[in-house]
Amino acid sequence: MRYLITGGAGFIGGHLAEALLREGHSVVIVDDLSTGSENNIAHLLGIPGFEFIEADIISMERLDNLVAGVDMVFHLAAAVGVELVVRDPARTIKTNVHGTERVLSAAIKAGGVKTLVASTSEVYGKSAKQSFSESDDLLIGPSTRSRWSYACSKLLDEFYAMACMKASGLPVIVSRFFNTVGPRQTGMYGMVLPRFVSKALAGEPLLVYGDGEQSRCFCHVLDTVDALLKLAECPDAVGRVLNIGTTRETTINGLAELVIERTGSASGITRIPYDEAYEAGFEDMRRRVPNISAISELTGWRPQRSLEDIVDDVANSLRGAAANNRC
Repeated sequence: MRYLITGGAGFIGGHLAEALLREGHSVVIVDDLSTGSENNIAHLLGIPGFEFIEADIISMERLDNLVAGVDMVFHLAAAVGVELVVRDPARTIKTNVHGTERVLSAAIKAGGVKTLVASTSEVYGKSAKQSFSESDDLLIGPSTRSRWSYACSKLLDEFYAMACMKASGLPVIVSRFFNTVGPRQTGMYGMVLPRFVSKALAGEPLLVYGDGEQSRCFCHVLDTVDALLKLAECPDAVGRVLNIGTTRETTINGLAELVIERTGSASGITRIPYDEAYEAGFEDMRRRVPNISAISELTGWRPQRSLEDIVDDVANSLRGAAANNRC
């Protein structure tokens, strides 16, 4: 089969492309490299069946023809990272909403190309539930807080995907990612784990925003990719919104301590108020735990890798990158 991955030079997209090629499929990636990096796919260049196109899906003239020539689209292109979202909410909304509109329109024009739209656990907003299920009501913060622009833009993507399915029969799947982490992820846009590991390896203080008692669940990128592959092959996933993540919960303080322990670092921990880290009045989610029973029942998928495995893999990846840069 032939697959298109928008945003494929991003962290998740690069690993997904690698997995699809390993299974014998053809893959074409479109990425404008605004947040993605050619380093994520450099090892794939030259492999038969792989093509990389540097372009913006919003303005790309070839997009309709490109979508018409594939069996399925993984739409991963998006503005990502809390720091980027807070700094440039207008870009976030434009990239996410207009990009998804173009991809879904092209899929409809091509006769109904199956499309998986990547969404986010951010859409659950400020819900205080113990774990989040796909049918839950959503509680988004006020429009005066730019932090929520990402959640709202991705939620609109979800609504639009389902509207396209209802109006034209377009086969769509929506996946809500919960903190996917692992090798090749950058901390440039605020992703916490690569930031922590980079600081720990350098012997510098790990910067914890807020009081550090906010909790998250961290899923290895290879487990996330496995979930995407299973969803792509599951007919009953069409028309569904499905969480992808692990259910092991850890506070950010606990994550920082684990990173220091696993890397053998002498680093300390420094806490910075949200107002200093982001902007005045910044709001965060205290807990973000997925209920993954829906995807497990549909496909049998469950994450396999522990948080300790994840930290070790990220540390080894960063050590390897540092060694290569010295050569």
